[in-house]
Amino acid sequence: MKILYIAWNDRETKKWHPVGRLCYDNNKYIFCYTHGAKESSRFVPFGSMNDLESLYTSNELFPLFENRILNKSRPEFNTLLEWLDLAGEQYDPLDVLALTEGKRGTDSLEIFPCPIVQGGIFKMSFFSHGLRYINNWASANLDKVKAGDLLYLCPDPQNRYDSSAILLRTDDPVSFMGYCPRYLVDDFLFLLKNTDVSLINLQVKRINPDAPMRYRVLCTISAVCPPGFAPCSQKSFKPIPEDAKLHCLLSQNSGCHLPLCSALV
Repeated sequence: MKILYIAWNDRETKKWHPVGRLCYDNNKYIFCYTHGAKESSRFVPFGSMNDLESLYTSNELFPLFENRILNKSRPEFNTLLEWLDLAGEQYDPLDVLALTEGKRGTDSLEIFPCPIVQGGIFKMSFFSHGLRYINNWASANLDKVKAGDLLYLCPDPQNRYDSSAILLRTDDPVSFMGYCPRYLVDDFLFLLKNTDVSLINLQVKRINPDAPMRYRVLCTISAVCPPGFAPCSQKSFKPIPEDAKLHCLLSQNSGCHLPLCSALV
C-alpha cells in the first residue's frame, strides 16, 4: 500500500510539519491528520476535512490532492507523464503526486512518499532539487549527463541555508547535479554513516532537457537497508485517529522502511 505524507510550512517559523497522511488500499483513499498538525497553532485544517480527530475515506481521490495533479485533458499532460517516466502505463495518481510533490505556488504544502523496503532493499525515484542554484560551469555539464550515469551523495554541512543539505554529484569529471529533496537528507546521511557506501546505488534515471528545472533530472536510488531504520516512527507522523482499521492497514507496511520523518522535524 502506497503512503504519502503532507508537509506544511509554518511561514512564521520556517519549520516544516508533517500534518497528514494519505494512502490507498486498492479500494478507497484514506486520509487522516497526524500529530504534527497539532504542533503549530497557525495550522488550519483543509477545507471540509476540518476535524483533526476524524478519519476520511473516499472512492475518489480527495479534491485537495486531485487539484494538485495536472488535468489529463491538458495537452501537456502526456509530456508530464514522460518526464515522470510514467508514460506507456496506467498511471497511478499517487505516483504523480509523489514525484511532482503536489506543489502549488498558492500555499505552503508539499507531498512526499514513504518508500516501502522489501527483502532488505529499498528503491525510490525523485527529482533533483535546486538546479537553478548551480553555477554556469555545472549547468553546462548538465547536457553531458545521460540516463544510467552514476551519482554520488555529497553532504554540504557548511551550507549557510541548510547544514544538512546533500549535493548530488557526478564522478569524472565532478559536476554538481543539484540537491537531494529535504525530506530525504536525514535518511541519506544515516545511510552514509551506517551502511557500506558501495551498497548505495544512485543513478540518473532520466534527463528531460525540455522540462522546467524541477523536472529536469530524475534520479533513482537503491540500497541495502541497514539495521536501525524504522518507518516514520516519530509522534509527528503518527495518525491522530485511534481507528483500528487504519492501524491494521498501515501495519501491512511492516518491515524495513526509510525513516523519512526526521527530515522535516
